[in-house]
This record gives sequence, C-alpha cells and structure tokens, in this order.
Amino acid sequence: MAFNGTYQQQSHENFEAFMKALGIPDDLIQKGKDVKSVTEIVQKGNHFVVTVTTGPRVQRNEFTIGQEAELEAFSAEKVKATVNLVDGKLVVNLKGVTSVTEISGDLLINVLTMNDIAYKKISKRV
Repeated sequence: MAFNGTYQQQSHENFEAFMKALGIPDDLIQKGKDVKSVTEIVQKGNHFVVTVTTGPRVQRNEFTIGQEAELEAFSAEKVKATVNLVDGKLVVNLKGVTSVTEISGDLLINVLTMNDIAYKKISKRV
C-alpha cells in the first residue's frame, strides 16, 4: 500500500469527546476543533516519515514498520512504540490510544480509539 503524498483534512468526527477523554482543556479543544491539518507522508519501502501540521504545531514521526521507534503521541509526549502493517493499515498503540491509518482511493482515514471513544479524521490527497 502506497501512503506517499500530502493530504488536507476534510472532516473529523467525535473530536471534542475524544479530546476531553485525553484530558485536553476545553479552551484548547475549542481552538483546535476548526483547525484543518495537513499530513505529509514520505514512504520508502517500510520506512516512513509522517509530518502533521495543525496550525502552528508540527508533529514529525519517523519509523520503520515492525521496529520500535520514539514517536510523538497526541499529547506531544515522546513514547516508544512499534508501528505494524495489518491488512494494509498502519496500526500503533501510543499510551492507551490505538491509531489505525489507511488509504481508500484519494482519502487518508485515521481512527484514534481510547477505551470506547473513537475519533475519525478524513483527509484528501492534494
């Protein structure tokens, strides 16, 4: 599965409930709910560099499928985790949050799940 490309966020579902569950303050949730992120993925074989720009915040993670790497979690904390490729989807667990990312046509679909709360972000290739 080729993830290479730049993707502009089109929509998201359940953002506020998910952020509250993470313990993000209400004022930051309100500021962030309408900000559209841009995701750039550079894939060379099993090696990935994923850069997500959301407003002034830039999150960059570099990893190789199946190998432990230091990744920046949603909370901006650095954690060691292993990204795996499962049925063509990138799957990783970061501090109790499971992230599943897949390509569907021109769409990049990312679902973050913590306990029973799921946040879904859909971005379109630009």
